[in-house]
Amino acid sequence: MNLDATYLPFIIALSIVIATILVVFIFNRLFKSFILKSSLLLKSDPTNYQFLRHAITGVLYVIGFGMAIIQIDALKGVAASMLAGAGILAVAVGFASQHALSNVISGVFIIMFKPYRINDRIVVKDTMAGVVEDITLRHTVIRDYQNRRIVIPNSVISNETILNSDMTDEKICRWIEVGISYDSDIQKAKEIMKEEGIKHPLHLDNRKPEDIEKGIDEVVVRAISFGDSSINLRAYVWAANQADGFAINCDLVESIKARFDEEGIEIPFPHRTLVFKNQPGADN
Repeated sequence: MNLDATYLPFIIALSIVIATILVVFIFNRLFKSFILKSSLLLKSDPTNYQFLRHAITGVLYVIGFGMAIIQIDALKGVAASMLAGAGILAVAVGFASQHALSNVISGVFIIMFKPYRINDRIVVKDTMAGVVEDITLRHTVIRDYQNRRIVIPNSVISNETILNSDMTDEKICRWIEVGISYDSDIQKAKEIMKEEGIKHPLHLDNRKPEDIEKGIDEVVVRAISFGDSSINLRAYVWAANQADGFAINCDLVESIKARFDEEGIEIPFPHRTLVFKNQPGADN
């Protein structure tokens, strides 16, 4: 009887350890399945959520093994000392790594609230633009359009205004702007810009049924301002995403210029007049 009482705490502790391992195993299986489905739905990389799984797994192990340790009287003192030491160490590490912890917390919030996701095209500070390649606990990696990597700490990017071209709706309206001379036919120039926009293979008709009933053009072209030597026109061309919009912009700049040359629409350029004053002693 006394022998059973002696070994009972060890049996309970062993049972808790086995139960902890089993719970962690089941949790990992369910979590992996859930994250995989969520990642496919959000079109993001599931490996970027592994840190959350590891963090929860660590907490489960600490709780389970801690409960197992306190079942054994001889280890209770050791557990209390370890807990006190861990508290002091946590305070010291917290003071020493406030900036690192702020990045971790910001990274968790980014994952939770999703201001941007993997493969989103974003602009940060109006100067850093590219595709989100990776999101870690410490930083976000952006691949710019020259294939360079921009590494931004999460605490920094969380405090910035972000332009996200792919959030909710990937469609984009591209502005094609060109100035024509005051002597040129504005209506003809607008018609040329509209025709070139409509016939581009990447152009997207974004009109609603009521817009079509009202007779709104598929590509709207407006005269937007008076320039020093030009009337400035703008065509509103829709594309399926930012990449297609950039391609449309480049192609239409070329095709509109060619059509203007054919139709006699002048794109003015600066003229400079040089005045030479007579030098003293020179013949008049």
